[in-house]
Amino acid sequence: MRKYEIMYIVRSDVEEAAVQAIVERFQGIINNGGEVTKTNVMGKRRLAYEINKNRDGIYVLVNFTATPEIVKELDRVMRITDEVIRFMIVQDVA
Repeated sequence: MRKYEIMYIVRSDVEEAAVQAIVERFQGIINNGGEVTKTNVMGKRRLAYEINKNRDGIYVLVNFTATPEIVKELDRVMRITDEVIRFMIVQDVA
């Protein structure tokens, strides 16, 4: 298993309960064979540039260990989730 880090931005018009449900859904995918080591919901922040007519977003940072298959599934689910504006999954080398 490898260490990964994912940061994703949720639309700012999504309610707090829905943001928590999104975070739990993604953690459920990771926990299906991996392990979440740290989750940090950084809150609402202004984006550097407008993305799909959104000026603000709720940033979430997650550190986890998983297999490449789990990361591939997480990537697939994030692409089809409408509430997620942008995301990036990187392998944590530190």
